[in-house]
Amino acid sequence: MKARLNARSVVALASAAALAVTVAVALPANAATRTTAIVVESNTFTSLNSGTPATNIVINGDVSYLTGMGLYHYNDKLQIVPNTVLGSIKITKNTAKDFQVTYAIKSGPVWSDGTPINAIDFLLGHVLASSAYAKKAGLPDPTGDAVPAFDSGAYTGVYDKHVVGIPKISDDRRTLTITYDSQIPDYILNGVNAPFPVHALELLAAGKKALGSASENAAAKEKFYDDVTSYNTAALKKMGDVYNEGYNVTTVDASTNPLLLVNNGIYKVESVDANQIKMVTNPKYNSGPAAGPITTMVIKQGIADGSPSAQALANKDIDVYQGQPTADTVAQLKAIKSASVIFDAALEYEHIELRVAAQDGKKYDGPFAASSGQKGKDLRRAFLLAYPREEIVNKIMKPINPNAVVLGSTWTLPGTPAYDAVAAANGSSYYAEGTQAERTAKALKIVRQYYPTAGVKGATPIKVNLLWGSPGNARREAEAALVIAAEKLAGFAVTAPAKKGWGGVLDSSDYDAHFFIFNQTATPQDAQACGTFQDGGGANYTGYVNAKVEDACKQLQAKTLPQSTINRLQIVAERQINSDAFFLGIFQNPQVTAYNSELKGIKPGKVSPSLFWNFWEWSF
Repeated sequence: MKARLNARSVVALASAAALAVTVAVALPANAATRTTAIVVESNTFTSLNSGTPATNIVINGDVSYLTGMGLYHYNDKLQIVPNTVLGSIKITKNTAKDFQVTYAIKSGPVWSDGTPINAIDFLLGHVLASSAYAKKAGLPDPTGDAVPAFDSGAYTGVYDKHVVGIPKISDDRRTLTITYDSQIPDYILNGVNAPFPVHALELLAAGKKALGSASENAAAKEKFYDDVTSYNTAALKKMGDVYNEGYNVTTVDASTNPLLLVNNGIYKVESVDANQIKMVTNPKYNSGPAAGPITTMVIKQGIADGSPSAQALANKDIDVYQGQPTADTVAQLKAIKSASVIFDAALEYEHIELRVAAQDGKKYDGPFAASSGQKGKDLRRAFLLAYPREEIVNKIMKPINPNAVVLGSTWTLPGTPAYDAVAAANGSSYYAEGTQAERTAKALKIVRQYYPTAGVKGATPIKVNLLWGSPGNARREAEAALVIAAEKLAGFAVTAPAKKGWGGVLDSSDYDAHFFIFNQTATPQDAQACGTFQDGGGANYTGYVNAKVEDACKQLQAKTLPQSTINRLQIVAERQINSDAFFLGIFQNPQVTAYNSELKGIKPGKVSPSLFWNFWEWSF
């Protein structure tokens, strides 16, 4: 299935002193060659499974990357690097209506419990992405209102729309062949490109609390194959419950069910507590590139971006920081003599989105509801016109990146070849014309069609609940304050409660709007945008549906197209999105990475997991 956008999380407030106390594995600067690297992340870890919409945040994805190995990864040049140690992906039939891709899995790679990896371990990817399979298996329609049995967020994408039947697995379990009804683009990105320990999933669903024997694990894997291919509804529902909720642990210790920790990556999770995730070398690892000299990876979690992280780096209590710093923090980082700082533009952007319909099975009748017709659309336009994007960029981003601009497109980003052409033709100029004062005046005029006294003596008749994340992120707090003040001038009373665990409530009808960073994880032909704007898309948190956008995505996902056609379809889609007034880009996130100069191999990538993409190359 297609990799999804990651919603970057915000942080819990912590002091530099508290951070220093909790780093138990820090070594003195004059110690012998180190084998432990300590990274700080502002996110709070919520799950060992980053594959559900509620757990699709950066820190969870980073842990998954460090503890798992698939059939490819991106390097820092945005090139796809195949993992031939684990297997290969090859087109085996290439006709217009019968397009087949075969995954050949090498003999030898094993899971951390010693169980051999084979093609059956890739079959869960089909269950996670095929709505036709779910319906045939008697599971809830994942494109409907009910929560899917496997809540992967991968439905409605390229795979779902074009896969034919169940993938075929060879008798020796070494190959898996997928048939599509068209020559889909990006077949590597859109396929089942990572294994899952399905034997552990079966055992967990059966209530097991300990690792199985070799024979038990082999039998469990075959049972999974039988359950999937026979459409065993009851068994699938039990496994779906485990997939959705069973991996959602925030503490890992000796009492944790070891079946939850089975993986095929360089590291395995040893412990998780409120302060950190500690990962140590997986002694059975043989699924990819050779492990490097860093035998212990520690992620300090929930630490506020800013002075705490910068001070910890200066003290050598941590080795790497990559986050959302303020200008003051950047100055602090640059002043650290023992640290190196890298500035880069990643494929990630801050945006504001407005709810138009319920995504949580409830009724949404807030100010921006599509069900209220023209009124809802007008109020959305007014809110976006008054949104202080230029002020946010000038006051918060330009001190960090003098070249920062207000985004005119999110389907393409500044610096990409098509950006200027797409931004000029996609209707985004409506929200950028004139000064902010003129745009706010236009917004207030629209609002007064429905609320004639709006703005009179500061009246704010329209209540908006805005979600933006956890407390402790100075940049986000400043952004929220600018929004509250600016929207008041147009008649909107914005409440912006910081909320820990905000990523799990993005689809909640309790919130009328949210702003956060979308972090791209791949570079498919549809730029991963369709998952945000398609009906039922894994990153569609607002309930938006539009036939023109659906058609543009359908074409982008059906076959490889020339760049001119891609640009035309992007313009069609974004023009409609801008007309419907519910989503605007704010700025491209400036990626700032600071690290202990003694740590070699840090080369941030442009897609998630930016920092960790080559962690096996790190060394002191």
